[in-house]
Amino acid sequence: MSFKTGGAPPRAPLSSRLGGRLSRMSWVDVVVAAAVLVLLYLVLRVGQGTTVRFSTDQSVVVDTDPARLPYDAARSLLRMFVALAASVVFTFGYAYAAAKSRRLERILIPALDILQSVPVLGFLTVAVTGFIALFPGSLLGLECASIFAIFTSQAWNMTFAFYHSLTSLPRELDELSRSFRFTKWMRFWKVEVPAGTIGLVWNGMMSFGGGWFFLVASEAISVNNKDYALPGVGSYAGAAVADGDLGKVGWAVLTMAVMVIGVNFLFWRPLTAWAERFKNEQSEAHEVQRSVVLDFLRRSNWPRLIGASLRPVGRALGRAARVFGTDDRPLTVDPTRRRTGDLAFGVVAGGLIAWGLVDLGRYLDDRTGLGVFGEPLLLGLVTFARVVVLVAVATVVWVPIGVRIGFSPRLTRIAQPIVQVLASFPANFLFPLAVWFFLKTGLSIDVGGILLMALGAQWYILFNAIAGAMAIPTDLREAMDDLGVTGRQRWRRLILPGVFPSYVTGGITASGGAWNASIVSEVVTFGGTTLTATGLGAYIAEATADGDFPRLIAGVAVMSLYVVGLNRLLWRRLYRLADTRYAL
Repeated sequence: MSFKTGGAPPRAPLSSRLGGRLSRMSWVDVVVAAAVLVLLYLVLRVGQGTTVRFSTDQSVVVDTDPARLPYDAARSLLRMFVALAASVVFTFGYAYAAAKSRRLERILIPALDILQSVPVLGFLTVAVTGFIALFPGSLLGLECASIFAIFTSQAWNMTFAFYHSLTSLPRELDELSRSFRFTKWMRFWKVEVPAGTIGLVWNGMMSFGGGWFFLVASEAISVNNKDYALPGVGSYAGAAVADGDLGKVGWAVLTMAVMVIGVNFLFWRPLTAWAERFKNEQSEAHEVQRSVVLDFLRRSNWPRLIGASLRPVGRALGRAARVFGTDDRPLTVDPTRRRTGDLAFGVVAGGLIAWGLVDLGRYLDDRTGLGVFGEPLLLGLVTFARVVVLVAVATVVWVPIGVRIGFSPRLTRIAQPIVQVLASFPANFLFPLAVWFFLKTGLSIDVGGILLMALGAQWYILFNAIAGAMAIPTDLREAMDDLGVTGRQRWRRLILPGVFPSYVTGGITASGGAWNASIVSEVVTFGGTTLTATGLGAYIAEATADGDFPRLIAGVAVMSLYVVGLNRLLWRRLYRLADTRYAL
């Protein structure tokens, strides 16, 4: 005998609901499942080549047969996406720690300035030795070193962007989280990550382009008079450039273009269209970002099926995260307790930094003397002048263009793949054209180097201008239209304040990117012709190739000093201005 009770009918078991959805599978679901299986197979097949045996004594010969380019492209793509995944994890952890702890912020943000200023070649010098020792006799060590180098070209920009979104969270979202007493885990995933998604996606796209830019340096490595190379488009292009073979350089350029456009269509375009849902506005835009791939995935049952199956895991994580507390901490802290903690933290952190600097000074003094800093300090002034010119010109040129693109979804669809291709091309790919142009016109590499540096730096400003313009609420733009505010007044009242926070992020990363790009832009080689500019980038490149560690350390330290000084004197003040006056 059974009894019926009132209320809502009991929900069917999860297995029954999943079975019902599986029975409604369509041809779209079959195509999506087949695509995922093919992708997993390719990842496993390509990944097998990362664990073959490898000896540091074996000679390195890069096969430049164009028939190998599909496999080389797959190896490069695998490294890029592994580095991107590591960058996202690093971004969440590092930016959150810096934004939530006032004491850690005083250490982590200057450290981020320094890390951003250390050139990729500086990381490679240490990474290659360390990872080869960690995985002796296996190519996996060199693969990890290459991925780490790509990671260092991606992570800093994304971290700066997410840190800024955390520190400039709209007041109403902060009050919402506190009033509902969200756990800190809920606040992070339900409030803070969605609020920073648009900027994070666009900066992730820019960082991905930065990884392409340094692909040659990360796959064809010359350290301590030893050459290492990995299968990839970067090493292929580097070998073709060294041989002076324009035909094979052309194949590498074509392969790079196909990869960039394909990744944009299959990955970044769906991601930017999906990120539109997190736009903070009260009225919906007339035109929104669209993606054929995203629309196709939304027709599939797999996202809902996977989401339903993972929902219990999400609930379990939410319950477990309650140990971190709720978002109702007091806004005021006892001043005496704060000063005591600040003093103890400052003494410990300052002591560790001082110990490291003294030990570094002793190392340099024993080998070359502290006078080794003299030459890079003077050369740094020359590179600094190039960086200032580049950032100023890029600001004037790309901010208006970025705003125009960001305000028009139709233009964004057209411009995004074009900008991605331009931002992703390594300067090394253009060395044949650059050498020919400089020799034909008589243009000095000291001036032409600015153009090559711009290939790796100016796009940070453009991408952040686009992201800033897209983040301006549609209702504010419509209000300006209703009031008839146009022209210069519209720029002063709406556009410049709206994009200013994003521009500061783009400016600080463009500045650091320009210093990094100087490494590959102040020494241009094609075939038997080498043009060398006067500057700190050329100094570091030469020290890396020679394996001169004292000069390399001095060059990296001086570059870090210039970048941190510029950030402290200019960009940090603009950050504070953006937080206090121009946060939406």
